[in-house]
Amino acid sequence: MAKDRGIYIGPRLRRLRRELGLTQAGMAEDLEISPSYIALIERNQRPLTADLLLRLASTYKIDLGDLTSTRQEETIARLNDVMRDPLLTDIDFAALETKDFAHGYPGFADALLRLYTAYKDSQIALADRGEDAAAPHDPVAEARRFLSVRKNSFPLLDDRAERITQDASAADRLSDYLATHLKRRHGLSVLRLAPDIMAGAVRRFDRHKNRIVLDNTLDNASQAFQLAQQIAYLEMHETVDELISEGSFETDNGRALARRALANYAAAAILMPYRAFVRAAEGRQYDIEALARQFSASFEQIAHRLTTLQKPGQEGVPFFFIRVDAAGNVSKRLDGAGFPFARHGGSCPLWSVHTAFRRPREILTQWVELPDGEAFFSIARTVTAGGGAYGAPRIERAIALGCAAKHANRLIYAKGRDLASETPTPIGATCRLCHRTACTARAEPPIGRQVVPDDYRRTSAPFSFNDR
Repeated sequence: MAKDRGIYIGPRLRRLRRELGLTQAGMAEDLEISPSYIALIERNQRPLTADLLLRLASTYKIDLGDLTSTRQEETIARLNDVMRDPLLTDIDFAALETKDFAHGYPGFADALLRLYTAYKDSQIALADRGEDAAAPHDPVAEARRFLSVRKNSFPLLDDRAERITQDASAADRLSDYLATHLKRRHGLSVLRLAPDIMAGAVRRFDRHKNRIVLDNTLDNASQAFQLAQQIAYLEMHETVDELISEGSFETDNGRALARRALANYAAAAILMPYRAFVRAAEGRQYDIEALARQFSASFEQIAHRLTTLQKPGQEGVPFFFIRVDAAGNVSKRLDGAGFPFARHGGSCPLWSVHTAFRRPREILTQWVELPDGEAFFSIARTVTAGGGAYGAPRIERAIALGCAAKHANRLIYAKGRDLASETPTPIGATCRLCHRTACTARAEPPIGRQVVPDDYRRTSAPFSFNDR
């Protein structure tokens, strides 16, 4: 029985065939057998006979030990090492079980070893980052984690904001209403000054003269946002501090960034009250430009607000949001849709958020699929910050807003399209975590994969990999 088991080497034969750059039909022709027989051997549904083994060795000038016992013993030894990992010390594994697993299920054995290798590499990478004495903790990651675990939804701030703007519908412009509110509630006037007098600030709270000073080149949406943010700091600081106290922060910077994110959230909630906004979003089928006109807000402000619609009992479509610059640097990401953002590094170059720079101000839609098969519908467009006067600095960024496949039919951008018949673009969170080995856009190898030298064979993809 042991001898019979020893010549079921399907995965190793498949690996050899791929390393040689052969199809099943090509190898079958070389060995003078049928392609279906090669397929059966590779699936371990037929044994490799002694005659065929000798033909393999002769045809491709390989050592029999590369296909038989030596490689098999190596697999068993590696599996035994895995089972000794401290993570698994509470599980009893008999030596015979490991051997039977390697013999009987070589494909699963290879998969387990590949996963374990990726796990160990990632652990080492995390440890290396943790040993960086100059930055033992990442405050940006702390703030993002604080928002992510709460799905960027803070109903307490939404409720407080709705009370502040309950009479705002009577005003012609929301910025005028907010200025009146600041005067009536806090005795603060609003003054707009030229950028050279503002000395780089867009908003300043002058306590001595009881006024809020704004850069007079800000557009109406930005003026309203700055006034709303100042109201949030004045009237919602206790709620913000209460929410911050529930978080776990290792750094003061992380806490400060999270506090600023909550103030931004509160400002958006003042400008776009929750109940009115979610009704409008559903009614307009999440048309961002139409919502921007209705709420006198910018495209980016609307996209940002759409990620917050997870108030229990009044949920909207769960969205994720990302903002990148032309160099691929991620300056903001929010997740209410379960999208697996990479904590470090940029996003996939095949994602339309990067190609948006070539088609400024145009909305690009894309059907994307992650390596695990999960699909998302994405909307991307460029946005501009700064400017407002001739020569004033401005920066062009791209933002992407997306939702899970099951919600796409609720968006105006997917109307009239048969998404089920469309082929999604295969993307990954980042090259280091994406195991699509044939990707021609790959910038670096994925964690846990061994790069194959290209002495004899070069693929169209930047790297070739062993199956281990």
